[in-house]
Amino acid sequence: MRFVHTNIVARDWKRLADFYITVFNCRVKPPERHLSGDWLDRAIGLEKAGLTGAHLLLPGHGEDGPTLEIFTYENIHERAPLMANHTGFTHIAFEVDDVEATLNKALRNGGELLGEVTKKEIKHAGMLNFVYFRDPEGNIVEIQSWGKQVGPA
Repeated sequence: MRFVHTNIVARDWKRLADFYITVFNCRVKPPERHLSGDWLDRAIGLEKAGLTGAHLLLPGHGEDGPTLEIFTYENIHERAPLMANHTGFTHIAFEVDDVEATLNKALRNGGELLGEVTKKEIKHAGMLNFVYFRDPEGNIVEIQSWGKQVGPA
């Protein structure tokens, strides 16, 4: 058993994919998807579903690693923006070398700041540097880096 992908439904899958490619060095894993038909309707429980999109290889996992699946359905339903304390899946996280530089890159490419860059020593784990922001479609993203623990364990 292995983890395969996480899906984001986007208003504009190409724009959102470009954000993750630019900010996090994701890469498209062909083929681009253009899916519809009775088989899709049966599998996902919708009628006359049609979607387009792509899978993006996530950094650090190689060609067979998990992907971020970004699709745009022909008919989408809007919802209120999630916050970090809502039930269900609320964010994805990336470990980065430089939190501030990555955050600035995200903001220049359509991201929106949620919190502030924060450092906290986590006992038995190390020094955590992290922040939450929204991608251009409002999904919450966490970026983090870990340093060595300071002082006694």
